[in-house]
Amino acid sequence: MSDNVNDPKRPTIGFVGLGLMGSAMVERLQELKYEVYVLANNSRKNIENAIKRGAIEVLNGYDLACKCDVLMICVNTSETVEKLIYGSNGIKKGAQKGLIIIDFGTSKPISTKNIANDLKTIGVGYLDAPLGRTPLFARQGKLNIMGAGQRDDFDRVKTILDDLGENVFYIGPSGSGHSMKLINNFMSLTTASAMSQAFAVGDLAEIPRETLYKIMAAGPLHSGMMDFVKEQAINGDIKLEFSVKNGLKDAGYFDEMISNLGFQSHVSSGVKDTLADANANGWGEKMVPELVDYFSKSSDK
Repeated sequence: MSDNVNDPKRPTIGFVGLGLMGSAMVERLQELKYEVYVLANNSRKNIENAIKRGAIEVLNGYDLACKCDVLMICVNTSETVEKLIYGSNGIKKGAQKGLIIIDFGTSKPISTKNIANDLKTIGVGYLDAPLGRTPLFARQGKLNIMGAGQRDDFDRVKTILDDLGENVFYIGPSGSGHSMKLINNFMSLTTASAMSQAFAVGDLAEIPRETLYKIMAAGPLHSGMMDFVKEQAINGDIKLEFSVKNGLKDAGYFDEMISNLGFQSHVSSGVKDTLADANANGWGEKMVPELVDYFSKSSDK
C-alpha cells in the first residue's frame, strides 16, 4: 500500500457493495485504470463482471483493508456498514494508518460520526460521501457527490472523487454529507409521492395525464423527480431505479435524524406512512415512480 493517496502512482481501490450503483462506479474506476480489489456483499454477478475486467476478489473486510489505499463502501444500511467495519475479519482489523474509507451509501449521520471518531484513534480517515443521480451517470463519471469529514482527508481523495463525479461538494464535518443526502431524499420522496397522487386524482377527475403533466410542468413545480414519475405514469418507462423499500428506509433515517435534532415534520411522517403502506401491500420491490400505479389501483377499490 502506498504511503500517500496523492502519489503519482494511482492509489489502489478497495470496493464493497457492487449493486446497481456500486458496480457502475467500479466499472468507471476500471476504465480509468485504477487497480481495484472487490468484496462481495450480495451480488455475485456484478463481482464476476468486475473480475473479468481485471478486479481482484478478496474474501473479507480484513483482507480488503490490507490491500488498498482507499476503501469504498456502497451498501444500503448503516447496520451493514457497521457489520463490515466491526464484524469478524472486519475492515477495522485490517486497516492501516493512512487508509481512507469512504461511505457512499445513505447512512445514519449519528452512526457515521461514531465510526469516524473511532477510526480516527487509529489514524484512519472516514468520509461520508453519499451520491446523487443514477448508475448511468456513475458509468460516465458524472455523479453528484456530497463529501464530508476531515477536510484534509477529503482533499487527499478529491482527485478520485472527481473521476467519479461531475459535481463534487464538500459539505462539512463528519455526518453532514449523510444529513444532506437524507434532506435531499426527503424532498425527492415528497415530490414523488405528491406527483403520483396528483396523477391518481387527475384520473378520477377525468383529466388526461399528458394534460395534467404539461400544465404542472409549465410552472414552478417542474423538477427532475416530476419527470421521473411522468415517464412511468405516461410512458410506462422506469427512469429511476430506487425501490419503495429503500425509500422507506431513508424516510425512517430522516425521521430519526430530525428527532435527534429536536425537530418534527408532519410532511415527513405522511411520506413515510405512504411508503410503509405501499411496502406492506407488496410494493416494496417496486420503484418509487411506480407509486402512481399503487395510488391508481388503491383508488379503484
